[in-house]
Amino acid sequence: MGSALTRSAGALRLGRVVVDPPVVLAPMAGVTNAAFRTLCREQGAGLYVCEMITSRGLAERDSTTLDMLVFDPGETVRSVQLYGVDPAYMARAAQILCEEYAVGHIDLNFGCPVPKVTRKGGGAALPWKRRLLGAILEATVTAAAPYDVPVTLKTRKGIDDAHLTFLDAGRIAQEAGCAAIALHARTAAEHYSGSADWDAIAELVEYVDIPVLGNGDIWEAADAVQMMDKTGCAGVVVGRGCLGRPWLFRDLAAAFRAASPAPLPTLGEVAAMMRRHAELLVRYLGEERGCKEFRKHIAWYLKGFAAGGELRQSLGLVDNLRSLDTLLARLDPTEPYPTAELGTPRGRQGSPRRVALPDRWLADCDDVCVDSRAELGISGG
Repeated sequence: MGSALTRSAGALRLGRVVVDPPVVLAPMAGVTNAAFRTLCREQGAGLYVCEMITSRGLAERDSTTLDMLVFDPGETVRSVQLYGVDPAYMARAAQILCEEYAVGHIDLNFGCPVPKVTRKGGGAALPWKRRLLGAILEATVTAAAPYDVPVTLKTRKGIDDAHLTFLDAGRIAQEAGCAAIALHARTAAEHYSGSADWDAIAELVEYVDIPVLGNGDIWEAADAVQMMDKTGCAGVVVGRGCLGRPWLFRDLAAAFRAASPAPLPTLGEVAAMMRRHAELLVRYLGEERGCKEFRKHIAWYLKGFAAGGELRQSLGLVDNLRSLDTLLARLDPTEPYPTAELGTPRGRQGSPRRVALPDRWLADCDDVCVDSRAELGISGG
């Protein structure tokens, strides 16, 4: 069996890798590039995962996929989320990551609810096919084993409430030698709506021997502590809660040390964080592209603050650091953090929806066939 992930004195151990605090930055499409991962690491994240890439894209040397495999020199543990539906491609991709990119941790995506993924049998749809899931996990774990690189997977409760898969996925992951399983406690049908079902995390903890990481509705540091206390999970995975709030990882680190939390940042401190984020994006993408990439983050950073519409609009058009500095200087540095935003959802939510699936997908759990085109064109999500 693969290296176990265990909680010890507040830390997680993933093979030779110590994850302290026991907090993982979730891979998010278009967000968790090298710049954002660096920002979160500077604040105190334990492990930070590169945005999702496809096994086929990597194996076939797709330029878009390869361009995403950029790491900061400070990333002592390179962590990548890999998506795929074919055991052979997954094994080859894992080998490439280990040999050519010195990756120290591979996470497998079986939780994506996006229609373009599930309608071809990928993401959160795939665990319904138990034999196929097992074949993919075994192939990937076997390929990574010679390099002592642990493999974990992230999944959801299931396709919908009538087609739950998380317990079977946990059992199969354990049998395949996976180091841990992360559970986003929603079904694919729920997408990001409603409340995460932490009871499902607790149920999975009781069902498997490998460690379980909990994911869903961690908006503040106290939520992570509460999740671990309630469910017994070994650590937490943080996604949307850190959008526009990378200091959440600082707060999480303090919470797991039982230390006093830092004061909420003023708008001036938020502006400094925005500048640092943009600077990192420019380092990796160049000034024009980096500033354009930064635009998507502005609404998250300024959520709840009194910055006017005209200033927000101007920030949304920024294309160089000099103009960004000029605009940030117009923010009131003394404005206190909007406490009404604490504990509230961030990022995409949407509403429950029927999950797009291939024809007759639900007819046979043991069928190992899947659309070979399922991986085309979706590196990054």
